[in-house]
Amino acid sequence: MKVKIHREGLNILLALLVVLLAINVPLYLCLENRVVPIVTISISTIFYLLVVNFFRSPRRHFKGDPENAVVASVDGKVVALEEVYEDEYLHRNVIQLSIFMTVFNVHANWTPVAGVVKYVKHHSGRFLAAYLPKSSTENERSTIVIETADGTEILMRPIAGAIARRIVTYPEAGEQVCIDEHIGFIKFGSRVDIYLPLDTEILVKLGDITTGGITQVARLKKQK
Repeated sequence: MKVKIHREGLNILLALLVVLLAINVPLYLCLENRVVPIVTISISTIFYLLVVNFFRSPRRHFKGDPENAVVASVDGKVVALEEVYEDEYLHRNVIQLSIFMTVFNVHANWTPVAGVVKYVKHHSGRFLAAYLPKSSTENERSTIVIETADGTEILMRPIAGAIARRIVTYPEAGEQVCIDEHIGFIKFGSRVDIYLPLDTEILVKLGDITTGGITQVARLKKQK
């Protein structure tokens, strides 16, 4: 599996490197006691590597049959799997499947289904802990609706959390998307909700670990 740095992290990593060098180089050159510079450099290196790890962007390819497949949008853990009423776009009862990410997970968002983007909207909001149920409606979030080839509409909702402060969504309404593509990125957070028809076959359970773009989490019922 090839790994590169995600485009959303390039400027941040460059700026952070400059700041850390500006702090550590003078300390190393000016202090005769090497203990402080060595400690500072060590801490800075570990911190920088953690940020690099956060922005890694592995190249992944779904090896299953993409027809009617719903693939995990992100790396993380399944924290919600329940029937809810979706009142922003779908206006009906659906299955909500939520995946929570820690700061150690890849934060690129993969497209959960292949199809045409029908609706994209960003919502300003709060920055509550993303594992809380009310974060789905109160936090900073984006709503993306994708219509599959047979007309099934799937709603995906990336949600910011207590640390996450920015959600980036790439496609616009009318664009064709595929499972292997990045649909967006959540900077320093947090959770993705996927809303599925009630007759969908769910292939995961609470607590399961998912790999974005690889783990098939559900299978849509084939429409006649």
